[in-house]
Amino acid sequence: MSEPSPTPAPDTADPSRARWWQTVKRAPRAVRWTAWIALGLVLLLVVLAAAVVGVVRRPLPQADGEAELPGLSASVEVVRDEQGIPQVYADTDDDLMRAQGYVHAQERFFEMDFRRHVTAGRLSEIFGADTLETDKMIRTMGWRRVAEQEWALIEPATRDALTSYAEGVNAYIADRSPSELAVEYSVLGLTGLDYAPEEWEPIDSLAWLKAMAWDLRGNMDAEVDRVLLSLDRTEEEIATLWPDYPFDDHPPIVSGGGVVDGVFEQNASGNATRNPRRPAYPPGVVAALERVQDQLAAMPDLVGKGRGIGSNSWVVDGERSATGMPLLANDPHLGISQPGIWMQMGLHCREAGPDCTLDTSGFTFSGVPGVIIGHNADIAWGFTNLGPDVTDLFLEQTEGDDRYVRDGAAEAMDVRTETIEVRGEADVELRVRETVHGPLISDVSTEFATVGANAPTDEPGVRGSGYAVALAWTALEPAPTADAILQLNRASDWDEFREAASHFSVPAQNLVYADREGHIGYQSPGRIPIRRAGNDGTMPVEGWVSANDWTGEFIPFDGLPSVLDPEEGFIATANQAVVDERYPYLLTRDWDYGYRSTRIREALLAEGELSVQEMADLQLDSTNPMAETLVPYLLDIQDLPSPYYRNAQNLLRDWDFTQPADSAAAAYFNVVWRTLLEMTFHDELRQRTWPDGGDRWFLVVSRMLSEPAGAWWDDVETDEVERRDDILRAAMLEARDEMTRRQARDPRLWEWGRLHRMNLHNATLGESGVGPVERLFNRDGWEVGGGSSIVDATSWNAVEGFEVTAAPSMRMVVSLADWDDSRWINLTGVSGHPASSHYSDQTELYVEGETLPWAYTRAAVEEAAEDRLVLVPAG
Repeated sequence: MSEPSPTPAPDTADPSRARWWQTVKRAPRAVRWTAWIALGLVLLLVVLAAAVVGVVRRPLPQADGEAELPGLSASVEVVRDEQGIPQVYADTDDDLMRAQGYVHAQERFFEMDFRRHVTAGRLSEIFGADTLETDKMIRTMGWRRVAEQEWALIEPATRDALTSYAEGVNAYIADRSPSELAVEYSVLGLTGLDYAPEEWEPIDSLAWLKAMAWDLRGNMDAEVDRVLLSLDRTEEEIATLWPDYPFDDHPPIVSGGGVVDGVFEQNASGNATRNPRRPAYPPGVVAALERVQDQLAAMPDLVGKGRGIGSNSWVVDGERSATGMPLLANDPHLGISQPGIWMQMGLHCREAGPDCTLDTSGFTFSGVPGVIIGHNADIAWGFTNLGPDVTDLFLEQTEGDDRYVRDGAAEAMDVRTETIEVRGEADVELRVRETVHGPLISDVSTEFATVGANAPTDEPGVRGSGYAVALAWTALEPAPTADAILQLNRASDWDEFREAASHFSVPAQNLVYADREGHIGYQSPGRIPIRRAGNDGTMPVEGWVSANDWTGEFIPFDGLPSVLDPEEGFIATANQAVVDERYPYLLTRDWDYGYRSTRIREALLAEGELSVQEMADLQLDSTNPMAETLVPYLLDIQDLPSPYYRNAQNLLRDWDFTQPADSAAAAYFNVVWRTLLEMTFHDELRQRTWPDGGDRWFLVVSRMLSEPAGAWWDDVETDEVERRDDILRAAMLEARDEMTRRQARDPRLWEWGRLHRMNLHNATLGESGVGPVERLFNRDGWEVGGGSSIVDATSWNAVEGFEVTAAPSMRMVVSLADWDDSRWINLTGVSGHPASSHYSDQTELYVEGETLPWAYTRAAVEEAAEDRLVLVPAG
């Protein structure tokens, strides 16, 4: 018997392989060695690629079959649809909360772990000294400490839910290595990080609410901006750049009404209590606050920040609905990220009873039990940011290390020491000082240690130790906000809804409401301070004068604006003013200026009876309110120098002012708009206060257009005196040239979406600077329509460029006539794992303006089911 051949005969192998082998055999020895080395490298790359794929896919969760979950009283079903959206079915609330924690951990544990490190001021344990300034700021404010104090304030049922949720999270992570929980841990392990996640604690969920409150805190940045403007500009100029809310042009959410005996009544009259603006401050104080703003800007934005942060929501009653029952729409505008902020989920009792009270579905926050926005079997609700003024900056005269001045006398500060662990370095001891107004945020880094010493005192010739800056913020006072979430989930009518809202302290939100009885409503909740006369919250105040303190009281809940079944038959909220100036309490003076809300109102008044699809279509309305005002002035410019420039101008002649992604006119207009703002204001304003191009600047420029020789049009850096048409002409010429450089010489080929891209970045490793890692976690390059202060609110910042900075984080339309006729869509997907098919599977639909069916009843859920996981009690 002959020995077998060591290699397959050419005529028995694949022909292409045979030819390759014969070629190698005939080649010189050196060439053969090169071929073998190349083949070895290819095989090595294949092995490495397989290993990488294995590492990336290792954390993917089990979606089918059976798994043990200790602590369950009976089995729980997790039914997932084609997008992986889980609907959870159980026999008790405890089991539902436990299973929700388990499922959140399955899909989003690293996100949860990252957030709790942020809210505890412990990022540096993982990421090293790069995040030390953030940790110092959060430790100084004491988010985690406040959350710990709130544990004693919340209802026993809420504590039970938080505990069961935490136990579900811990059951999932207990027997899994970090690499089995998230690929982020594997990547960080390559950097030498030796890390095992701690158990989840109920306080971790409470602390996350502080992060929400921080990003939605209201007007603190506006306070600082006005102070910076006061250094160079007169009060009249500041008023021009920061105009009062235009009530006549943009109606508030609640028309009319007042407070009678502490209770808001829609048709009552009230008395306005207008406080004067604070005077400008000396340059030393302005410099101190400018540095404080730098420090605040370094904070991570977990749900977003800036003028683009807001939301749309509206609700129509049965007479305005094609279904004969209310319809409710909501799309919160938050910072963009991958994964997105929301995770869709349903929590359903198989049979309602004393031990099982939940039958709710909607959008959840991973790390927090319950549904934040959505509906149950009886009611639906949505949020937009109320944006009340719940923060103030107090300037403090300090004496030594631990005393400060009040009414001429020195008082002791509250002082504590925080220890911050820093990866790869020695621990950092942080000394936190607080006055009666709050923590000294000017103490959070060595950069600010000397700020107070450089600021002048109010006594001529006496410098003293200068000013420090304290932050007064309602979120730093413990409150039972967590109670509100589960109470909303269980509410069955208007009274129970309002009772739930009364616990929603921070962040204060506009709440819209609808129920199966046909009612619609609005409620403004939140803990909003009552200030003394002379402090209107628009500027920092002198902390050494006790007359500037908050009164210690808050606007009573019954005195906050609300309305049930308005005569108009609809309620529209888009961060505009809530009530007019007759309202006796100060909510804020820094509303969104109402362009989105007015557009929504106009559409609702014009449409007649609306269908679910028409409600969803309105969420995509891309009409630019500034274009209607500005374009006629641009078309009046007759002396553009050549057809090359006039061809671009001609795009505007038949433009309908909408901004879909493929619009050439929208691309040109927005470049003109950005250039106009730069040419008009950059020469006279500090960079920190340059126009971002949003709603405030719509109003400012609209008013300026009627003054062709207004002072702001002049470029102070030239010898000539420019007028309005000079700036408009120059902006059009520059915009034409810029679009030619960016896209094409032929204006017909321009597209707004190619400028206005939405790049979805992972908040941690997606910003690592390592190309392959960023490509793994990020999903970039989405071309979108819409824009700033447009109903389709894909915001951009004119100082930085045209890329999207905030966007609708989800969209939903709820049908009270048939829950299963409702629609929803998420910005990304339910999963936080980049290898998952559900990491960004909703994004393409979102960009195209599509929504998904929202299955709620058991029959609809079963019809849409793709996967089923049964969680069973251990043992």
